[in-house]
Amino acid sequence: MKIITLIENTSCDERFACEHGLSLYIETARHKILFDAGKSGAFAANAAKLGVDLSAVDIAVLSHGHYDHGGGLAEFMQQNSRAPIYLSRYAFEAHLNATGRDIGLNKALQQSDRLIFTDAELVIDEELALYTCNDRARPFAMPPCGLSMVENGERVPEDFRHEQYLLIRENGSRVLISGCSHKGILNIAEWFRPDVLIGGFHFMELGTTGDDAKFITDAAQKLCAHQTQYYTGHCTGQEQYRLLKSLMGSRVQSISSGDVLEL
Repeated sequence: MKIITLIENTSCDERFACEHGLSLYIETARHKILFDAGKSGAFAANAAKLGVDLSAVDIAVLSHGHYDHGGGLAEFMQQNSRAPIYLSRYAFEAHLNATGRDIGLNKALQQSDRLIFTDAELVIDEELALYTCNDRARPFAMPPCGLSMVENGERVPEDFRHEQYLLIRENGSRVLISGCSHKGILNIAEWFRPDVLIGGFHFMELGTTGDDAKFITDAAQKLCAHQTQYYTGHCTGQEQYRLLKSLMGSRVQSISSGDVLEL
């Protein structure tokens, strides 16, 4: 399996653009997958430099309905005319940041016949499956980050029901791809216990001293209790990653625009 980071908050080389967003290209034995499309079309420019043919992608997955993961969706649909796009049926609902600014998707794309809306579990084939885990308990709470949604005309705290995870099974290994892990990285690691977990941990709103440092330290210990190798970036935060790295050592690695990972 090959996983290429098309866009991320940082870059491994000045040739590749970076932005607050995430996009991964994944090649398995059966599929060429686009997981998320970043904030803009920059992921596509990086893809061209990396030799990734977006028109050959046969499956696209959107992790959740935020602009920094689906902002480049229109660009992808222009370059690729055939791949179905799997996303939660809640993805186009109103999603707001702490100031009330819309951080959702482009509603103009909502009527595309290429969209396949998911809910709960969807097994695509023997290799790929999608999970929302909306019915599972979340014993490890994430610190509030001020994100909200609109329900019955009122702004309420976000429950992240629009977030889904891609589980890939290949050669006896289970690789889980998560966008931002809004439902809690500790919960997700516990639910799946994969061999490899790739995605953001959403620690960027936390500090690295006091109670916040204790939260990250406790999280590192719990993550290391699983037999999982972690690759993270984007919403994890750079300072927060450095703290995690000091605690987890080789069990956690960072990803950046242009990185190529062979599993």
